[in-house]
Amino acid sequence: MTTLQQAKDHLRVDGDDEDELIQRMIDAATTAALDYLNLEAMPDPVPAPIDAAILLQVGDLYANRERQADSQYFANETYERLLAPYRVMGV
Repeated sequence: MTTLQQAKDHLRVDGDDEDELIQRMIDAATTAALDYLNLEAMPDPVPAPIDAAILLQVGDLYANRERQADSQYFANETYERLLAPYRVMGV
């Protein structure tokens, strides 16, 4: 499972002022990954590509915290490629 310290290292955040915000982003990114994967819970242990995808999503959420953007956002192919091998497809 992605930890707060892993996310802070990834984001290059030193202080504790944004810990609650970053934790919410981890929770949101984890939930989004579970939804994409069609899983109820993360596998134990969490494979490195899933952890990397969650960190990638946290970084994106952190960098784009505002509602409005100056440019259009697109799907992140790296995120999808990291998660695709673990995705459970429904019939």
